[in-house]
Amino acid sequence: MISIPYLTALTTYFSYGLLFVFGQIRDFFRKIIDWWSANNLQGYAPICLGLEDFYIRRLYLRIQDCFGRPISSAPDAWFDVVERFSNDSNKTLKRTNKVSSCLNLGSYNYLGFAASDEYCTPRVIESLKKYSPSTCSSRVDGGTLMVHNELEECVARFVGKPAAIVFGMGYVTNSAILPVLMRKGSLIISDSLNHNSIVNGARGSGATIRVFQHNTPSHLEEVLREQIAEGQPRTHRPWKKILVIVEGIYSMEGELCKFPEIIAICKKYKAYIYLDEAHSIGAVGKTGRGVCELLEVDTADVDIMMGTFTKSFGSCGGYIAGSKELIQYLKYTCPAHLYATSISPPAAEQIISAIKVILGEDGSSRGAQKLARIRENSNFFRSELQKMGFEVLGDNDSPVMPIMLYNPAKIPAFSRECLRQNVAVVTVAFPATPLLLARARICISASHTKEDLIKALEVISRVGDLVGIKYFPAEPRKQMEEEERMKLE
Repeated sequence: MISIPYLTALTTYFSYGLLFVFGQIRDFFRKIIDWWSANNLQGYAPICLGLEDFYIRRLYLRIQDCFGRPISSAPDAWFDVVERFSNDSNKTLKRTNKVSSCLNLGSYNYLGFAASDEYCTPRVIESLKKYSPSTCSSRVDGGTLMVHNELEECVARFVGKPAAIVFGMGYVTNSAILPVLMRKGSLIISDSLNHNSIVNGARGSGATIRVFQHNTPSHLEEVLREQIAEGQPRTHRPWKKILVIVEGIYSMEGELCKFPEIIAICKKYKAYIYLDEAHSIGAVGKTGRGVCELLEVDTADVDIMMGTFTKSFGSCGGYIAGSKELIQYLKYTCPAHLYATSISPPAAEQIISAIKVILGEDGSSRGAQKLARIRENSNFFRSELQKMGFEVLGDNDSPVMPIMLYNPAKIPAFSRECLRQNVAVVTVAFPATPLLLARARICISASHTKEDLIKALEVISRVGDLVGIKYFPAEPRKQMEEEERMKLE
């Protein structure tokens, strides 16, 4: 749980209140002007209504240059960011022909497979020549190739489950699977900070949804006990089935799930467990097998394992792994399998090749080196940020580390100043986070060198001083140097 300093919360509320008041004043004058001007939509209601449209027009557009920045190279440790300009206060942004080479601290390229790789890239090119970029068909029609079957077998073996099914999009993996598994009369108990794809999938299922406090097993047990005692609404009949949904690494918090405790509670109350490993599979664990390996949890205790290929594997799509009966059922019933175009063959080959490198089946130790490097890079970077006085969320070994910004004015200031000094960061604000909890989300990669990380730390430290986001006292320099010397020894 994030504890916001009182003064910080007060100034953040004041800043948003000021933006809201001035936005309402501008809207008032806009209505007067529109009343006098000709209305081309007589008889039609406005297609965009409510606070969401207000937020986009009066808050987001003022700082939209901090989001959606186009790049013109592979998302490696360094990449080329296309420069943009605006002549109308950021309402529209125009691209230029200029690019800036920036240190990439925003992409999910955890193991460095998004760039050209000596083992993966030749095989992907060969797959492209052999199969073409797309199957132009769903899996049940003409869209199942040998590479898809090989991928599903490879994924099942990698995560330690009997079978797996793959999809062309990670978001759809959650949002399309949950409505198939859960129906009316079922109960979904979801972590309060689960990803939007889980939220939308749960809402679309028709099941009853209850939420437990983020990463708090004791509250999960309270919710389970209460819901089992009460049963279904009105009828109080027993639930048809109960599914608890958690993430391995929470993408906006950088926290590892307290999985062993949650598993024990689910076993106690006979609830199924659904694990989303979008950010943890391939990135953590001795051999990259995710939080189950890292936290020493038997995969046989996890009923449904979900993950994506867009982070550690440098590709696209997602998977569901579980029992053979479950996967067979999904192949008969899941719309994302029945109607959506199957995953691109070159993308599938990229995943297979990346898994082989991770497991050392390419005949080298590069996979083990990548896993060791991302762990070392992540822990080093997190430790240094904390020593500087930043409020950094998350746990050790997690490659995701949010730096808290809070105040809305500090979002564009931090992002623009970092970019000016050739460090590209991702800032995140409402509605992706609660209104008060804006942050910069740093993603570390195995492709980052020690020199890259030191440069990033120097820039972030300077910008942090300038913007005023070092909410804790920094460690004395002599103490930091002494600790560094002891580490080297």
